[in-house]
Amino acid sequence: MIFGVGVDIIEIERIQGSVEKFKDHFLNKIFTEVELNYCLSKKNKYQHLAARFAAKEAIAKALATGWNKEFRWKDIEIYNEKNGMPKVKLFGKLRTFLGDDKSLKISISHSRDYVTCIAIVYTILNGTISQS
Repeated sequence: MIFGVGVDIIEIERIQGSVEKFKDHFLNKIFTEVELNYCLSKKNKYQHLAARFAAKEAIAKALATGWNKEFRWKDIEIYNEKNGMPKVKLFGKLRTFLGDDKSLKISISHSRDYVTCIAIVYTILNGTISQS
């Protein structure tokens, strides 16, 4: 069963502007240490930061939680498997909110100027994704 779908698109330049204006305050509020280590090691760090930002927004929309005192940006961590596939790790109350009966998948794409992400929250019944 599909419980929620979220999508986000962001200009890479907007993330770059936030990093340049707010520096570590912005980076440490939004991104986990794992995300920062990965993104800041890349040639196009702003593209990678924007991808994680868009993913977190899409996930919040898919979970229909909104950003409130219960959930923080760093409760969502985006990392890559060795093959490059983006994966999600949840922390705190957000992990509990998703529960053990639901799964979360994301797909991230980018162009020169934009990054987009789609997130789907679903549950598997009898070995297949139920659409009812």
